[in-house]
Amino acid sequence: MKGRIDVLKKSLPYYIGSLLLHLLGFSLLIFAARTNPFIPGLGMVAYTLGLRHAFDADHIAAIDNTVRKLMQQNQNSMGVGFYFSLGHSSVVFLMAAALAFSVHWAQQHLPLLSRVGGVIGATVSGSFLLVIAFINLFILIDLQKLFLRLKQHAFDQKQFDQMLQSRGFLSRMFRPLFAFISQSWHVLPLGFLFGLGFDTATEISLLALSAESARAHMSIAAVLALPLLFAAGMNVMDTTDSVMMTRAYRWALDTPVRKVYYNLTVTAISVLAALLIGSIELSQVVSEQFHLQGGFWNWVQAIDLNWMGYGLIFLFLAVWLISYLIWKIFRIDRRWSQNVL
Repeated sequence: MKGRIDVLKKSLPYYIGSLLLHLLGFSLLIFAARTNPFIPGLGMVAYTLGLRHAFDADHIAAIDNTVRKLMQQNQNSMGVGFYFSLGHSSVVFLMAAALAFSVHWAQQHLPLLSRVGGVIGATVSGSFLLVIAFINLFILIDLQKLFLRLKQHAFDQKQFDQMLQSRGFLSRMFRPLFAFISQSWHVLPLGFLFGLGFDTATEISLLALSAESARAHMSIAAVLALPLLFAAGMNVMDTTDSVMMTRAYRWALDTPVRKVYYNLTVTAISVLAALLIGSIELSQVVSEQFHLQGGFWNWVQAIDLNWMGYGLIFLFLAVWLISYLIWKIFRIDRRWSQNVL
């Protein structure tokens, strides 16, 4: 009980900051909805893209490695995800706003470029998402193998740490910078550098979404609400990630099963969400460009972005709930530690 109160006290300021970001984003969304009836659905898509983006391998690896380092130095690691997300989302917000405003000019002077850019953006976004999904799928398989080894007490902590550190291209590129981090807020510039990479599909999707909103002559409030909601979704999940990883590493002092199970859940969500969004994006591009007709293609084209965001939120919640129920009902912690499976 004392440990939970301690976690609450240390994490509360960061959740308050995340709440303020949510209030700003959703306030702009509500204001914009008065003149743009379709903006609430687009806003939910942007928000869920932010939620999903927090599960990218680079995010998980950067936060995970920093939390481990700070805990070894007996420093508070609760705010790692919060500051990393702020630095990262600042780049996304600036790029999304700049792209959205430039679309107004492009639409007037280069209408062909505007149409072609939409197709290219969706194609690149969908392709990157599928690549990310398959990369994370291999990680998920390796995690499952490590998870099963626990019951034979064949778990290799060093191998597990090496596998977590190897996730994500940018996390490997900027690995030397982790040596200079001694406080949670030190990851803010690191998050900014990660944002400059723009190598993940959700960022590209958000930029395409902002550009499409500008092309549809939506208000400035509507255009700015999208990157803010993207940042809010990413921030709350990154903050939660650092809080949960802090607790997971404390638990790992007794048994590593909780940390492995947590990473299994996070990676599974990443795979499911990336496959879903990427498949839909590419299918819509293919059916539109090749004028495909029929039951499946008509259904794909009929998928409304206004409902996709709500569906993705339901998917995230469902996976977390199912994972939690499996943990509790099958008493995985106790059964694995006692080797009675």
